[in-house]
Amino acid sequence: MQKTLSLFLFAGVVAYLAACLALFLFQRALIYFPPYKAAYPAPRISTLAVSGAEIKVSERPLQGTKAALYLGGNAEDVSASLPILEAAFPDHALYLLHYRGYAGSSGKPTEQALVSDALVLLDRIAAEHSEIVVVGRSLGTGVAVHVASVRDVRKLVLVTPFDSLQELAVRQFPFFPVRWLLRDKYESWRYAPRVKAPTLILAAQHDEVIPAWSTSLLLSRFSEGVASMKVISGTGHNSISESASYIPMLQWAR
Repeated sequence: MQKTLSLFLFAGVVAYLAACLALFLFQRALIYFPPYKAAYPAPRISTLAVSGAEIKVSERPLQGTKAALYLGGNAEDVSASLPILEAAFPDHALYLLHYRGYAGSSGKPTEQALVSDALVLLDRIAAEHSEIVVVGRSLGTGVAVHVASVRDVRKLVLVTPFDSLQELAVRQFPFFPVRWLLRDKYESWRYAPRVKAPTLILAAQHDEVIPAWSTSLLLSRFSEGVASMKVISGTGHNSISESASYIPMLQWAR
């Protein structure tokens, strides 16, 4: 009986360790869901040459000092957001970053790569435009907060943001040592205190992906007076941009 119990315990430990290994090896397949084609034809598609990849950028060129950089969600075809951004920022040049592996961009997405690519693009934009708004949505808010913490931007908009992807994963996988296994942590709480740009957080009233506590916690991380939050009623994580209030709220950053 004792030998049988020991075998069961050994098998259980092996199965648990195998599950941990699988979670570690395939974790990015649970974070990133790249669209393979851009659905909306942008006025211009440029290529950003970075280490290890060629990154596509959907653009609406416009002369002047103002520009907006858009960083999308983990499964988002950013080109589909171009009509909304054109309506919200009619006097801004628009730049929508296709992450590595997303809709024409080569390479594989990682937190380090996405942040690095966004900084390269921001620096390129800054060579032509002196007033830059950064808009991040969902996963893109983790990139946007990091970028705004190390670059001077005029305003920052965060749509359905989170405090830390790691903490969300810890709650989703409570029986696994997520803090040891996770490579892409997107700890916005770490960078938010360094952001100096006026920041607007847009939260969905019925967000089924990002818990309200995580968004509220992120709000508290910013220095006093830097960030404010608006909740768009009757919306979910993916439907927030369909609200009639969405474009007018984005226009806060104009």
